[in-house]
This record gives sequence, structure tokens and C-alpha cells, in this order.
Amino acid sequence: MANHAKIIWQSVSICAALFGTCAAVAQSQQKTPYWASIEEPEARMRTGPSTEFPVKWVYKRQNLPVKVVAVHSVWRKVEDPDGDQGWMHVRLLSPKRTAVVIGSGVGSLRETPQETARIAWRVEPGVVGRIEECQKGWCRFENAGRFGYIEDERLWGEEAP
Repeated sequence: MANHAKIIWQSVSICAALFGTCAAVAQSQQKTPYWASIEEPEARMRTGPSTEFPVKWVYKRQNLPVKVVAVHSVWRKVEDPDGDQGWMHVRLLSPKRTAVVIGSGVGSLRETPQETARIAWRVEPGVVGRIEECQKGWCRFENAGRFGYIEDERLWGEEAP
């Protein structure tokens, strides 16, 4: 039985490695700029495209949106919501679309994409959530299982890069 478990774990490891490689290939074929998000709970931004370069920032904000502005092998030059740029390894990034609430004051998540719609939730600037269905100035925004529609001008990570 021990050999069977070992074979299963080796198969799982190989599949995970292949999935990571496929994700890197898919991201390398995208035209820059494009949107991504930080995949890991901790991610290092470096001053250049290699582990030989110094760490510029350590992000501890999983799902934070970033704009990919350049590609070099398995490295992506990204811009964060504050405008800082640096290099991250592709395995730290996800194609999952997220956005961060910007602006001053609390934002309203509405039940439908209309200014007059009932407010379902409120979000403060800095809240990160998954976005989809962005059209006509509104995006469906989800955070911790709660969702609603918010004006796209209140989000960083939505506009066409």
C-alpha cells in the first residue's frame, strides 16, 4: 500500500508541475499589458527578472490585482495599485481577475448595476475582490461570498490596461 500512495503523490506532483508550466505558457502568450492577481499569500517583487536581483517589496496580500507590463522568460514586470513596478516570477501570479476598491469614502455594492438600485453591501477603499461582468460602467464585485455591483471608477484592476 505504501508504494501505491507514493505513486499517487508522484502523479499529483507531476500534474501540479505541468499545470504550473501550462499557466506560465498561457501567460507568456498574452499581449501586454494585461491583468493578473497575486496567487500566493506572500510574493516578492524584485528589481530585475531573476532571483539574483534584490527584493523590492514583499506582498502579503493574496489576490491583489497587478498589471503585467512586460514579459521576460518566466518573469513578469508588474505594476501594483500604487504604481510601483518590479519583477515577479510567473508562478506567483494568477490570471484570476480581481480589483481593489479605490477613492475616498465607503463604496456601495448594489443589487443591480444601476445608481438607483438597493445597496446590498458597503466596501471601504483597499478591499480586494474578484470581478466579472464589467460593462456600461459597472462591475460585479465579490468579496468573502458577498457580491454586488460597483461603479468601475471605484476599482483599480478593471479598466482596459
